Amino acid sequence: MSVSRSESYKAAGVDVTAGYEAVKLMKPMVESTFTKGVMGTLGGFGGLFRPEFNGMKDPILVSGTDGVGTKLKLAFLMDKHDTVGIDCVAMCVNDIACCGAQPLFFLDYVAVGKNHPEKIAQMVSGIAEGCRQAGCALIGGETAEMPGFYPENEYDMAGFSVGMVDKEKMIDGTGIKAGDALIGVASSGVHSNGYSLVRKTLGINEKSVRRYIDEFGKTLGEELLTPTKIYVKAIQSLMGKVEVKGISHITGGGFYENVPRMLPAGIVAKIEKAAMPVPPVFDLIAKTGKIPERDMYNTFNMGAGLVLAVAAEDASRAVAAISAAGEQAYVIGECVNGAEKGVELV
Repeated sequence: MSVSRSESYKAAGVDVTAGYEAVKLMKPMVESTFTKGVMGTLGGFGGLFRPEFNGMKDPILVSGTDGVGTKLKLAFLMDKHDTVGIDCVAMCVNDIACCGAQPLFFLDYVAVGKNHPEKIAQMVSGIAEGCRQAGCALIGGETAEMPGFYPENEYDMAGFSVGMVDKEKMIDGTGIKAGDALIGVASSGVHSNGYSLVRKTLGINEKSVRRYIDEFGKTLGEELLTPTKIYVKAIQSLMGKVEVKGISHITGGGFYENVPRMLPAGIVAKIEKAAMPVPPVFDLIAKTGKIPERDMYNTFNMGAGLVLAVAAEDASRAVAAISAAGEQAYVIGECVNGAEKGVELV
């Protein structure tokens, strides 16, 4: 079989053979994510997936897309490219899991200044790990070599995921009422939002990322590259034990923007800040940048990657179920009546 080896295209900055080598390196990683529904093989024009409805009465498809943002700048400085793939998956699958959906498959898009096959393989290894954690298949993707658009050693990364939930089990927040308990599920740190502020505040450069910080037990760069938690399995496990009324993924905009997204009109989420541990990285950011507390809670997750609403009588069982699934959880507040939906941090 003939393959494209355009020397003219290579002279223009696009090495097609490097792309072939990257595909060869990533193939076993991609296949390690395959689930029963995957059809076809890597390299087709479209990713094929046959869903199993497993007795669902009214299956609903749920989709989500997102990227890693300027956290990638840390990966460039550290020359570490495997964990950001986990972030990419997490940002997509956590969003669709908030509806109660189980992610089915994932596709990635990576745009690079120059195709370094080994670096691409590192990125895909992280994406594959994220897919395994979420229980979804990596069924396709695109690597675009874009010389003159991105610097040679930089790239951007985004993803797209599709999941499914039975309509009668869909979580949409409409049943939330005053008196319901709010559960916070611990984050792993900064996750994948607010990095433009982090980089400016902490003066991120090649030297600062290698500074060892005793309180972290690691370098600053290692702490900031800690991958985003993937909550899919914890949510799915919890749904089988209690009625989950609403879930907010605490991403860009922090508590003030994300918690109201799950609330019905006239309900306020009253959250006790002291009820959940705040990781030390947030203290460092706030103190170094002299950032007001409200701005911190309006930008970062502050230790809570998810906020869930359950009936008050289900709160202890919900915390136990989440803990049994391997995540830390705390009762952090309650829902109260208000003039309009919103968040009150006390």
